[in-house]
Amino acid sequence: MTDSVQHLIDWKFWSDDQVRNVLALALRIKRHRWEYQGHMQGRTLVMLFQKTSTRTRVSFEAGMTELGGHAINLDWMTTNFTLTDIRYEARYLSRNAAFIMARLKSNKDLVKIESAATVPVINGCCNLYHPCQGLADMLTIADDRDGQIEGARLTYVGAYNNVVNSLVSICRPLGVHLTLCCPLRDEEAVDEESRQALLDAGLLTETLDAGEAVADADYVYTDTWLDMEYFNDPAFAEEKERRVEMMLPYQLNSDLLANSRAKVMHDMPIHAGYEISDELVESERSIIYDQAENRLDAQKAILVTLFQSS
Repeated sequence: MTDSVQHLIDWKFWSDDQVRNVLALALRIKRHRWEYQGHMQGRTLVMLFQKTSTRTRVSFEAGMTELGGHAINLDWMTTNFTLTDIRYEARYLSRNAAFIMARLKSNKDLVKIESAATVPVINGCCNLYHPCQGLADMLTIADDRDGQIEGARLTYVGAYNNVVNSLVSICRPLGVHLTLCCPLRDEEAVDEESRQALLDAGLLTETLDAGEAVADADYVYTDTWLDMEYFNDPAFAEEKERRVEMMLPYQLNSDLLANSRAKVMHDMPIHAGYEISDELVESERSIIYDQAENRLDAQKAILVTLFQSS
């Protein structure tokens, strides 16, 4: 890796101004898509998938196409990444592409790719971070508030996971207050450095009282209680049962939000009847589909920013 190449592993590694600027760009691209046609003409994005995907693949591939470039989809299991040192393959990909987007199970593998690549590497999701989702979430809130995101109050109810880590790191530079109600948390998965920084900024509240958590929220957010690749895996049936029993009292539903004015968010895929009720997904207060659509303009903003910085 050369010092001049900027990557996106998580927002904690970007400056506050860089985070604010990429959000402003995402908002501009969303409102003026036609202005950015052709920005990536003649350039290629390699998308490397070890984890299943709908939104990450569609948004990056459609985004690169709309910017005038081309995207190549690689399934990890059908490549030589499984046969050799990851660094060698990353260096090879760098000779053929302007960007590498990797959606991997392990952050350690992602860091190996970052260390060897000579083009920008984008974290499309790993076990520790989901920065692309975090930017789309902030774009959703900013667009809903006519661009004025500072002072927004976001509550997340669910498992403390990679999505939470990236929310924690992106909320601080944007001045968004985050309330976490996370009875299920793997301490090894918590980015304590980012959490402490948000706490020190006075922008973090933590509680195990779901009613208290949503009371003053502008937006209430949830996510799956079990990693998507394990949700229907019989080998994880016992763990799934344990988590469901623990988390059902924290389900987002109309009863929990009866006295709340908050709009509802979910990063998808949705397991209706578990972390959220079906009627809430389809309710007037839901902005879930807007949030999912915003992955497109968020990915475009990331690509344009990284291209301009390289």
